Parts: sequence; C-alpha cells; structure tokens
Amino acid sequence: MRLLLRSQAAWIGGALLCLALWQAGAADSRPNKPVLHGRHWVAITGKPLAATAGAMIFQQGGNAVDAACAMVAATATMWDVLSWGGETQALIYNPHTGKVIGINGLGVAPTGATPAFFKKQGVAYPPEFGPLSAVTPGTPGGIMVMLAEFGTLSLAQVLAPAMHLAEGYPIEANIADDIEAEKARLKQSPDSARVFLTHPGETREAPHPGEIFRQPDLHATLQKLVDAEQSALAAGKDRKTAIYAAYDRFYKGDIAADLARSVQGQGGLITEQDLARWQVRLEEPVMTTYRGIEVYKLTTWVQGPVMLQALNMLETLDLKTMGYNTARYIHTLYQVMNLAFADRDFYYGDPYFPPVEPVQGLLSKEYAKSRSAEINAERNEATAAPGDPYPFQGGENPYQDLLKDWGKGRPGAKTDLAAVEQAFHRGTTSVQAAEASGWVVSVTPSGGWIPAVIAGRTGIGLSQRMQSFVLDPKENPFNVVEPGKRPRATLTPSLALKDGKPFLSFAVQGGDTQDQNLLQFFLNVVEFGMNVQEAAEAANINSYQMRASFGQHESIPGRITVQSDTPPWTLAELKRMGYTVETRERTSGPINAIFFDWEHGTFWGGSSDHGEDYGVAW
Repeated sequence: MRLLLRSQAAWIGGALLCLALWQAGAADSRPNKPVLHGRHWVAITGKPLAATAGAMIFQQGGNAVDAACAMVAATATMWDVLSWGGETQALIYNPHTGKVIGINGLGVAPTGATPAFFKKQGVAYPPEFGPLSAVTPGTPGGIMVMLAEFGTLSLAQVLAPAMHLAEGYPIEANIADDIEAEKARLKQSPDSARVFLTHPGETREAPHPGEIFRQPDLHATLQKLVDAEQSALAAGKDRKTAIYAAYDRFYKGDIAADLARSVQGQGGLITEQDLARWQVRLEEPVMTTYRGIEVYKLTTWVQGPVMLQALNMLETLDLKTMGYNTARYIHTLYQVMNLAFADRDFYYGDPYFPPVEPVQGLLSKEYAKSRSAEINAERNEATAAPGDPYPFQGGENPYQDLLKDWGKGRPGAKTDLAAVEQAFHRGTTSVQAAEASGWVVSVTPSGGWIPAVIAGRTGIGLSQRMQSFVLDPKENPFNVVEPGKRPRATLTPSLALKDGKPFLSFAVQGGDTQDQNLLQFFLNVVEFGMNVQEAAEAANINSYQMRASFGQHESIPGRITVQSDTPPWTLAELKRMGYTVETRERTSGPINAIFFDWEHGTFWGGSSDHGEDYGVAW
C-alpha cells in the first residue's frame, strides 16, 4: 500500500511538474515573428502593401490619423475582407486633450428595409449576399471625417497610395483564390463579374496570384474625391472645408446619384436621400477599469462592451493562480463570455434609435458580481441567458416577458458545423497607428467583402452588414431592422490607458470571435506578462455558444476550439465539463497591437502570424 501511495504521489508530482513546465513554456515561448520596435512611429494593418502606405504617410510628416486613414483606404482597395462600400469605426487618442474619441462610420438600413419587407421575401433574417444585404457605405465618410477633424495632410496625399493600388497591384493568392471560389455569386452582378473575373470563360476566371489587378472605375471615383478637394482649395477654402467638399460629392453629389441608381437597378434599396441623410458620428466611447487600467470600447452599435463586461467579472478572480490556459482558466473565460455575449445578443443595438440600451447597468461592477454568481464552476452552462441590468441603473426592465421566453423554439445549428464556425470567424482587417507626437488610432474597418456587389461604374463594393439585424423583437428589441438604423456589428477596436497615458492599442480580424480573442490578448499582457508579439501569437479559445451575427444567427452551445498543442489532460477535463472540443493549429484572427513603453520612450508593435498582417516601425 505504501508503495502504491508513493507511486501515485510520484505520478501526480510528475504530472504537476509537466503541467508547470508546459504552462511556463506556453507563456514564455519564443514568437514566430519579432516585436516591432519604433521610436518615431508604428503602422500595422492587414496587408504588407497597406502597412507600407501608412509608412509612406508618416515619412511625409503625417500624424497617426493620416497614416491610419491611408491604411484603411489601401486595405479597402485591396479587398482585405472589406471594400469602399463597407464601414469604418475607430478609437482615437487625442494627446492635446488626453481623451479617447469614438468614430462611428457604420452605414444604416436604407429606405424600405423593414421586418415586413424581409418577411415577405420568406427569410428569417436579412440576406447574407446580394444588393439587399447592403447598408449605406460608411468607409469613405469615416476616412474623410477622421482626416478632416484630426489629421494634418490633404485628402489627395492620404488617398495617393490607394489610388496607386487601384491603378494596379500584384494581387495576393488568398484574395485571388477567394474570387475564384466565389465566381458563381460574382456572376450574379454584371459589374462584379466585369471587375473581378479577369479571365472570363477560362478554367480559372479569377486573377492569378501575382497578376496586376486593376480597378479603373474605383480609381476614377477616388479621383473625383480628390478633384472636389482641390477645387475647394483653389477657391480659397481651408483644408478641413475642402475635405468636406469631397465628402459632399460622395454622399450628396454625382457619386451618390450613380451609386443609388446602380443599387436600385440591381434590386437594392439604397436611395440618394439615404446617402445624403447618413452621417459619421463623433462619440464618447464606453470604458471600464481593470486593475487600474482604463479600457475603452465603442458602445452598443458594436459588440465592444462585451469585453468590458467580461473584464468586470474577471477582475474579482485570481486568474494567475488558475494558470495560463489550464482547464479551470479556459472554463472560467468561456463561462464569463457566455454571460456577456448573452447580454449582447439581447440588449445591444443602435443608441440613436429607441429603445435606450441599459449601458450603465450592463457595465456596472455590481451587475458583474451578480452575473459571476451564476457561473457553474464544474460544468458548461449551455442555456446561459441574458441577465437583468436595469436594477443596477435604478430602473425596471420593460422586457421581462421577452426574457422569460428568450431562446425558446430556436432551431439548432446546421449539420454543416464548418459553415457555422466560418460565420463566427468571418474576417475583416484592423489598423493600428501611433507616433511620437502622441496620436494613437485603433480601427477595425470591414464590410463589402468578396463576393461583394459592385455598384455600377463607381467601383464601390457594397456592404453585407444588413444581415446583422434581426426581424423579431423577441430576439433583441434593440436591433430590429428599421430605415436609418445601424445594425449591431461585431467590429471592435480597443484602446487602454494606464496612469492617464496610452498603454495598449489593439484590434483583431474576425466576426463574433473578435472580443473573445482581444479579451485573451489583454489578459496575456496584463496577467501573464507577455509582450505584444507573444500575446498576439498565443493560444486562444473560441466559443460558439453565443448567437452568430451573420447568416442564420445560429449557435453551438458547448462547442469550443482550442489550440492543437493543448495538453491531453486539459482536453479530457474540458470534455468532462461538458464541452465538445475541437483543436486547431491557429485559434484567433490576426491580432495587431501597439504597446507604449514609457520607461524608454518607445513603441512595441505586435502583429500575429495567423494571416498576412504586417507592420512597419521607425
């Protein structure tokens, strides 16, 4: 018996030693890409050529806003899971005021986009593809408002790299292959087929990798914007007014007329009046503190507050003692995200339309404590539902009847689990820029991804964001489609301040996985001492238990993706807790980030190895 006990003790000790060594190795492993070190500026985004565009603007003396705008323009031109008809949202740190500003460049539902209209089409949600999936373009306006209000250079200077790319650039394999894979849908739009399918009738109709891909129509549209700016300057207008002249040409002039005519000709709903009425909003972002660090997100028209809710719940726990990516740690993150995302699925929507979202209650530390008390420490809770934040802001919940029935009668996930998971990971790009004068910009532009419908000769690929609305208030009374309203999107740039100064700027590709990935990145830095590159490459988990923001808004309760080198004992423990475990080599979208090293007066840039994201620093 003593021998058996000794053997068991030795086995347990050995297992614990292996666990400790694995955790140490996982937390301290050497990254595949080096940290970017810069003294003067950092530019990071989804494509090497687009990062070069940011570097070009910095070399001309532009600030971080100028560089970020150039990178958004370049990535939109390169179809990096977005285009010019998509949306742009950003957080900007202004060093002169010490404040963080939100940029709301999300398009709105056009005239005629009502639940009754879509139900008449026989659909449960607005469509994923085609002209009826489009909200009004937001990226042109987002770029021009950011540039006019906070930049220093002209629109002509900032658009120059994108215009060079529109004249022709060597297309990358992943974009070219996406075009080939989607050619059947692209052929449903004559202008999309004309632009994308450069070898019609051949076996491969898409461009070949490395082929010069030209977009003369888009170049002509961008030239019209520059011409409007230059005409205003020639008339004696100042820089800001001249940029807004270009803005007006896009949303109220001949470009708007051409775009609306083309959309309607293809069966879409966008009108000239929709474009003229739409506007970019400058906002105050929402914020919470985590161990003294201020973390900023855009408010409920995106999913950003879920990360703040999760941090509020996690702040009271000893995550370090749990151990990096142990079964207990993973289970805790998963359960916290379940609760935060359930609130997202019911309470988030456009704050400029009634009803008013209960943001104060959702972000209350006391509400977080009450939600944390619901966590089952031993098993996954597959029926996690929205909570009631209203009492935590001194109110009474007007939707108690809807909450009682929430989730009842919903169909299960498709048998094609890969398709459901793909919807959760649906990509975008991100942009991070900072420089020595103090400006910091975090952007997550998206929308208008291949197979986008191109609006006639404008060269503008339309958004597919309409699908993020719901038609039934029983699902979410705050996010029911309505003309002029913004859908609740997944896009979520992030900024963190420490001791009143920038600490981290970070964002990630993906859809519903974005704030899952960013939460873990942030904890990797703050709790486990990783640098930005280590944290960007580190293992993530992904949950599919919340409702997808795309397609049929499905969920897969209990399904979890973990990195393939996760120890077998961790996998076994997760399965015991009720999870369906899937392993992958890579478990997050490409995370881009900047860390501010105030001790040495330098920047640390991180760009994960999960995609083509790239950074340049000086």
